[in-house]
Amino acid sequence: MRILTLAAALLLAGCAALAPVPETAGIDAVLIGEQHDAEAHGRIQERWVSTLAKRGQLGAVALEMAEQGTSTAGLPATASDEQVREALKWNKGTGWPWERYGPAIMAAVRAGVPVVGGNLSREQLREAMKDSTLDVLLPGPALKAQQQAIRRGHCDMLPENQVQPMTRVQIARDISMARAISSSAAPGKTVVLLAGSGHVLPDLGVPQHLPRTLVARSVLLPSQETGKDYCEEFRKQQEHRQQRKQAAR
Repeated sequence: MRILTLAAALLLAGCAALAPVPETAGIDAVLIGEQHDAEAHGRIQERWVSTLAKRGQLGAVALEMAEQGTSTAGLPATASDEQVREALKWNKGTGWPWERYGPAIMAAVRAGVPVVGGNLSREQLREAMKDSTLDVLLPGPALKAQQQAIRRGHCDMLPENQVQPMTRVQIARDISMARAISSSAAPGKTVVLLAGSGHVLPDLGVPQHLPRTLVARSVLLPSQETGKDYCEEFRKQQEHRQQRKQAAR
């Protein structure tokens, strides 16, 4: 697989919402990495999808936010939001805010372009935690970097015995999204993946699991300050889980 990484500073110079969507001729897949709670990112994603659709270059939209096997392919371009949500099983408690991702998804549907899920179900995620075959799918340095990213992503508060299972989950999800992209790829078209920034990193994420013949570009959207203390929120979540465990004894 050939990975072309476009620096966010180059692509999104100045006002990110107004930066032009570059030409994607010859690019099989564009992997857009977002910050899940950055409001501006939803607008950028919609603009990418809408622009490529208008150019006739959009082949499909793959989502971290929906499970593999779900698709809007059977729906008409006039489908309602509710029909699209049902097709993607968005109504089954996904936790992803529709108001954030709906505009990009509906732009693809209105253009007659399929939107497909790329994530794993909760049961599959639990199975991945125990799957030791996932430990050998990344080169040694990349695996260690992925493990370190898991630690940092949990503010170095994750018990060490959970690092390996959580790393397996990350890898399994990357593989699932890579399969969604590969199965949707078509000559002369570009598949757009919408996922968290960690999933689109060329050395660690989805690009590692794409076919070598597929030309992909990873685009990291710039981080946005939200005023949240993520580590404090995670600490409180951990304390709450511990309290529930103790109460259940």
